Amino acid sequence: MTKPLIIGLTGSIGMGKSTVAAMFEAASVPVFDADAEVRAMQGADGELVTAIEAEFPGSTDETGVLRDKLGKQVFGDKEALARLEAIVHPAVAAKREAFLLEHFGAPFVVFDIPLLFEKGGHAAVDRVVVVSAPAEVQRRRVLARPDMTPEKFAHILSLQTPDAEKRERADHIIDTGQSLAETEDEVLSLIASLREEIGNPTPL
Repeated sequence: MTKPLIIGLTGSIGMGKSTVAAMFEAASVPVFDADAEVRAMQGADGELVTAIEAEFPGSTDETGVLRDKLGKQVFGDKEALARLEAIVHPAVAAKREAFLLEHFGAPFVVFDIPLLFEKGGHAAVDRVVVVSAPAEVQRRRVLARPDMTPEKFAHILSLQTPDAEKRERADHIIDTGQSLAETEDEVLSLIASLREEIGNPTPL
C-alpha cells in the first residue's frame, strides 16, 4: 500500500478555500480540515480546553474556548500567539498523522491548511493548491462577515503571505472569482489530471 499524494490546500482570508475543500470532499477525496479539528478540540470537553484556560485564564467556560475572549488576549500580541500555537499546533499535527494513517490506501488526500506557507507546512506536502480570487472580490466577501472591520481585515492580511506570492509558489491555482460551477469544473479537472498522473484513473 503506497502513501497517498498529499495536496496542501491554502488561500488567504475570503478566497473561498472552504468552498473548494467541500468540492474535493464531494468528489470523494479525503480532506483534513485543520480549522475544524481546532474547533473540535476547543469545544465543550475538547482536549485543549484545560491547557488553554491554564495559559489564558478566563478564556473558556463549560462550552469550551470563548473565541472572542481568547482572541482579545492574543490579538496583536506575538508572544501570546506563540504560546497559544505551542498548545494547538502539536495537537493538530497528531490529528493530521492519524488522518493520514486512516486514509493510507487513498491515491491522494487534501490537507486544508489556512497558514500553509506562513507556518512552513508547504514543506510537508507534495503539491500546493492555492485558492484565489480578485482582491476586490476578496474584500467584499470578508467585509460582509459579521464583526469584521476594514482595520481587522487589514491586520489579518498583514499576517498572511500575499496572494500574489501564494499564486507564484503554487503548483495549481483554483479561481473562485467566477461562478461556483466554473470553480467546480476546475477542481474536477485537477482531480482527473492528478489521478492520471499517478496512474489511478477515475472509475467509470
